Amino acid sequence: MSFDTRAGTRGARQPRGRVMKWMNRLMSRRIRRTSTFMGFNALILTTVGRKSGAERTTPVGWFPDDGNWLIVASAAGAPGNPAWYYNLAAHPDQVRIEVDGRTVEVRAEQLHGAERAAAWERITAASPRFAEYQVKTDRELPVIRLVPRH
Repeated sequence: MSFDTRAGTRGARQPRGRVMKWMNRLMSRRIRRTSTFMGFNALILTTVGRKSGAERTTPVGWFPDDGNWLIVASAAGAPGNPAWYYNLAAHPDQVRIEVDGRTVEVRAEQLHGAERAAAWERITAASPRFAEYQVKTDRELPVIRLVPRH
């Protein structure tokens, strides 16, 4: 499936730079200990930078999907997709996650159409916060499935 969600024209403001790096480190430490953050099931997503080729880690909330993991490229309703979304688009087969105390190599795929709609319904039922993020922006928030690679 293609990664084809363009940035929007409106949305929430996002922290950047040092503040964001500090927050990500803090959240990652907590997730490694508890597998949760702010009421979410959480994992640590490791991608390969689309420009730099360097590994990048990001804490994200996840939702179960029949042995897979669903994540949302919400950026809390910002107009643009998070950087990790573009890294996944560039290298969908070079992804790993840390979840529940283990490291899993995964393949990323963006959901579209009826499949995305069904997943979105489950996600927003479990966490209405994501529906609020969608209202803040005019881009459709990408839903990504992470599938274990064997």
